[in-house]
Formats: sequence, structure tokens, C-alpha cells
Amino acid sequence: MPRPTGRTARRAVRTPTGLSLRLDARALAVVLLLVLAAGAAAVALMGTGDAEIPAADVLRTLVGHGSAYQDFIVNELRLPRVLVGLLVGASLGLAGALFQAVSRNPLGSPDVLGLSQGSTAGALVVIVLMSGSSVQVTAGALLGGLATGLAVYLLAWRRGVHGYRLVLVGIGVSAVAAAVNGYLLTQADLVDAARAVVWMTGSLDGRDWSQVWPLLALCAVLVPLVLTHARGLRMTEMGDDVAHALGVRVQRVRLLMVVCAVLLTAVATAAAGPVGFVALTAPQLARRLTRSPGPNLVPSLCMGAVLLVVADWCSQRVFGAGQLPVGVVTGFLGGGYLLWLLVGERRAGRM
Repeated sequence: MPRPTGRTARRAVRTPTGLSLRLDARALAVVLLLVLAAGAAAVALMGTGDAEIPAADVLRTLVGHGSAYQDFIVNELRLPRVLVGLLVGASLGLAGALFQAVSRNPLGSPDVLGLSQGSTAGALVVIVLMSGSSVQVTAGALLGGLATGLAVYLLAWRRGVHGYRLVLVGIGVSAVAAAVNGYLLTQADLVDAARAVVWMTGSLDGRDWSQVWPLLALCAVLVPLVLTHARGLRMTEMGDDVAHALGVRVQRVRLLMVVCAVLLTAVATAAAGPVGFVALTAPQLARRLTRSPGPNLVPSLCMGAVLLVVADWCSQRVFGAGQLPVGVVTGFLGGGYLLWLLVGERRAGRM
């Protein structure tokens, strides 16, 4: 009986619709473990707060067997916050994997490419210049992220978009957007400035069902679209010439993936503010767990969800009575990871 070669066993499966899928046993196991971890962290987070609720009671409440008090606390107050955290983390993890695959660079992420700063600029314009409502701030952040993504792509275009050019242009656009954000803050009055700073930190406080449904709808459209183009994206990592020889329309696939990544980043930032470093770290951690080449899209998505929910739990439990916004926790952990990644790149002679 032939044995699989390599570190993991892979097999091709053809669906009834004719779609061919490649299954990696180790990657599948990692995804299952990450889903279980995300579920456990979500249950723990729904039991955390001023009113502590045991995990068993949380589960009973979710299936409709809790008391009226527990139903209000879990289903009305905490469940929307947890779902926003899971969806934002999953969106950022998938967007980071797409950007890193397109740029062929582990530093390719919305944080580095300026999308988070662009979304922040859009939100600040609404807060400072218009004194807009929360819905208008969300719309401003979404439009700012989309405009920044379009600008980065057009400026990086030169007979196609290539990795390091995309990263370098993104760094430049990020610097410009950061300067605009600083200027807007100096023009704001005290109340608007305080409101803007809270939003810029990245937080899940006060999130409700109005943030859940747009995130869920967009993910329901974009995630299947991205996964159907996963093969073409994997082929582009071998080089444009090889991908062309294999029948992949390289620039079409690359443009579509960048658009999807920009949309995922923009809607996640609009829902929770610029939560830093999840998009950068999730794909790299997923790759190290699966030990699999390629973009690792589904593991990165699951890893992003786990990271954000665990970070939110830490922000409420680790620092005592003083709760921190989740963006502070992810920034602290992600900054340390970025330094470690840069040191590794330098030791490997790639910097």
C-alpha cells in the first residue's frame, strides 16, 4: 500500500459540482482545533464581566434554557460583542493571508499597507468635520479604507502589481494617512478628539447586532468567493510565468483578491476600529501550525478569530479592574511578534 510522502498526507477530492479540493490532514486538524479554541474562548468571554456566569449556564442560555436574567446578559449584551469579535478577527486573518500571498511578503498586511490608517482617516473626517453619528462614522471608515486600497493599488501598478512595490507604496500611503489623521486631531475640539481617540484604539465595547449583520453578510459573500480562487492564488506564489503556463489569469486573480482583502479590512475596521496586528500575525501563526505552503486561507481565518476573542478576554481579565480596549492588547502582542519576525528575516539574510 503506497504511503503519502512529505510531512502531511494530502488527497484530492472532487465535489458533485466538479470542484476539485485538496485536503491536507494536518491543516484540517489545525482548523478543527482552532474552531474548538474559538468556541471555548467565546463561551468564556460571554461568562466574563461584572455579572459572572459559569460556562455551563452560558451554554444552557444559548440553547434557550437559561433564566430571563441570564438570557438578557448573554444573548442581548454579550453575544453580539463576541460575534463581532469573531467576525472581525476572521476578516482580518483572511485579509492578512491574502495580502501576504499577493505581495509574497510576510510583512504584507493592512497595518503595513495603510488600509487601517485610511479607514481611520475616513472615520476622523466624519467625527471631526461633521460630528457624525456612529452609523456615519462606520460609513466613513468603510469609504476611507476602500479609497486607500484603490490608491495603493493604482500607485503600485506598473504592468501588474508585484510584492515589494505594493508593500513600499503601502508604507508611503500609510505615512500620508497618519499625517492627515494627526492634523484632523489637532483641529478637533476636546469632546470630538476624545471620541476619536477612543475609536482609534480599536475596541469591542458597546457592539450590538447592528454591527453583526453587515459583517456576517459581507463574510458570507466574500469568503466563498476567496476560497473558489484559492488554487489560482496558490499558483501565483510560484511566479507569474509558471502561473500563466498553468492557465491562471494572474492579474485578474491578484486584483480580485486585493479587492476582497480591502473590503474585509474596511468592514472589520468600520465595525471595531483599527485593531492592529491581527492581520499580520494570524497568517504566520497558521502557517507555522499547518507547516503547509500556500496562503493557508481557512487556517488564517480561524486563527484571526481565536486571536481577537482571546485578546478581548485578556483585556477584561488580566488587567484587573481597569479594562483595556482590545486594540491595545493586540498592538502590544503584535508589536512584539513583529520585532521577532524582523529579527528572523534579518538572520535569514532576507533583509
